[in-house]
Amino acid sequence: MNIILFHDQDIGADQLLTISDQRRQDHLHKVLKVQVGDQLRVGRINGQTGMGEVVYHDQDTTRLRVELSQAGPRALPLSLLLAIPRPKMLRRILQTCATFGVKEIKLINSAKVEKSFWQTPFLQPEQVYNQLLLGMEQGGITHLPKLTQAKLFKPFVEDQLLHWAANTQRLVAHPREAQSCPPASLQPTCLAIGPEGGFTDYEVDKLQAQGFTSVSLGARILRVETAIPVAISKLMQL
Repeated sequence: MNIILFHDQDIGADQLLTISDQRRQDHLHKVLKVQVGDQLRVGRINGQTGMGEVVYHDQDTTRLRVELSQAGPRALPLSLLLAIPRPKMLRRILQTCATFGVKEIKLINSAKVEKSFWQTPFLQPEQVYNQLLLGMEQGGITHLPKLTQAKLFKPFVEDQLLHWAANTQRLVAHPREAQSCPPASLQPTCLAIGPEGGFTDYEVDKLQAQGFTSVSLGARILRVETAIPVAISKLMQL
């Protein structure tokens, strides 16, 4: 945990932040070993960052006097169109996207996706939020990525994708007739990444019809959870 994150409603009129959940209390006690008077980095979710002074600390509760003084790190201008991954990978992928500061994630269906993936409890809002929060705490950032779903590939791509990806360079990580990745920049980008085994040719054709260009991430075949940070590193100025 490299930053303590909170919502507006978590701060009282006295500018005191109370932490009492077991996960963060364990970290404060066992990892950071905080004491009264310590200064910890804090941030309002989707807002500013600053420092919090520990004014009270016992086994169950920690209170910080918060002072926010800096703008939070900006989200990357990257929207990720992601074929829903296997549930055991989903949690790690959400954390990775949040750590990098991905702006938005759209989970989409694909022919190689099992229908059962959409039923995983890890897609419950609370579960998604918890994984994104872990990634944000790791990255020391305050931006909470927006996550939405498109369970039907063809209707979304044909009817909604142009609007969703408007004013971005549109890329799909796919080796067929692929170009090299463009140089890293802060150009608004929509990147499509398929499931294990990649998008089908039909799906790639549909994406290309909406202005997507196939790009290569290199000669090696990568797992989705590896391809995502590799692609972000290649495309975005971090």
